[in-house]
Amino acid sequence: MQVILAEPRGFCAGVDRAIAIVEQALERFGKPVYVRHEIVHNRHVVEGLHRRGAIFVEHPAEVPEGAVLVFSAHGVSPAVVAAAGARNLQVIDATCPLVTKVHKQTRRFARQDNEIVMVGHAGHVEVEGTMGQAPERTHLVETPEDVERLEVADAERLACVTQTTLSVDDTHDVLSALQRRFPAIHLPKRDDICYATQNRQDAVKQLAEGTDLVLVVGSLASSNSNRLVEVAVKCGVTAHLVQDASEIEPGWLKGVQRIAVSAGASTPEELIQKVLERLGEFAPGIEIERPPAVDEGMVFPLPPPLR
Repeated sequence: MQVILAEPRGFCAGVDRAIAIVEQALERFGKPVYVRHEIVHNRHVVEGLHRRGAIFVEHPAEVPEGAVLVFSAHGVSPAVVAAAGARNLQVIDATCPLVTKVHKQTRRFARQDNEIVMVGHAGHVEVEGTMGQAPERTHLVETPEDVERLEVADAERLACVTQTTLSVDDTHDVLSALQRRFPAIHLPKRDDICYATQNRQDAVKQLAEGTDLVLVVGSLASSNSNRLVEVAVKCGVTAHLVQDASEIEPGWLKGVQRIAVSAGASTPEELIQKVLERLGEFAPGIEIERPPAVDEGMVFPLPPPLR
């Protein structure tokens, strides 16, 4: 049996930055440090930070007045910012800069008297934060069928933004449907899509053609991890999402000669290595192919309170 690792895989620059923000906040301000929502969608990361003194909450009302509150990488709405301000909290913003860019675009479109269409998954925390930038003007669509049912006040004043953790392929059909139905719509630029999401999907596509099985290490709540599984399945390969090595089923390996292993952008490398160890227990003597690391050329600075 041969195992080949996808490259790139795992942590992206936004996740690296968000985790570093919580770690440095704990060092600088002491524990506890409160974090609004899971800092990233990975329970192993969240549990590790919790052991060090981070307390995860869903609303600023749960945080003692004057305490330190970190906003997660997924971003928040102005209503959450206002709620934190009302409690005089020391806010540190760990929102991924790519998400912040979409927030700014959404507010700009609203100021220009546009209605806004957001392409994303209902209930995802990033979507809630982006739609909250202009809630009275923003519509959510997930599928081309949603586009056909969409009603707007003025089809000539329409703009579109997307959830960053969707790839160009993920959004293609919906954006095409929007352009057909609303020819004047201002569609997002390609670089609004998260580079890490696209790069990880491209790597899985490349590997899927020559493999019998794809394993994606990531959280069930991670949008980009779930999309990696979908990409592999669309390529005609059996694929499974596992949160850690304990979830691998021995039966999956029956008749399998070549396995590709990838991971979502919020998955630490140690979980990937434990998956490789587990595969070695099931199939002693496996060969592991480790391609050279890919420099994605993206580094995000820490926010001003921690510089």
